[in-house]
Amino acid sequence: MSFVGKAVHYSVDLLLVSTILAGVKRNTGLAPKKDLFGPQPQEYFDKYLGAGEYIYDTSVGFMNASAYFERK
Repeated sequence: MSFVGKAVHYSVDLLLVSTILAGVKRNTGLAPKKDLFGPQPQEYFDKYLGAGEYIYDTSVGFMNASAYFERK
């Protein structure tokens, strides 16, 4: 596998983890502690979690508009 292929693979994996964390946050209220590493990494961590929330919201909106899903 080439460097670009590995980079894409790891990026998608990181986005999936971020999306799972966003779903856990929305459904349970539990969120990871962001202040464990100091203020500088916290800024990047906020962006990382924000990307997961965007993907989660977009996915829920798509499923809500789709005929293949229903609310129970």
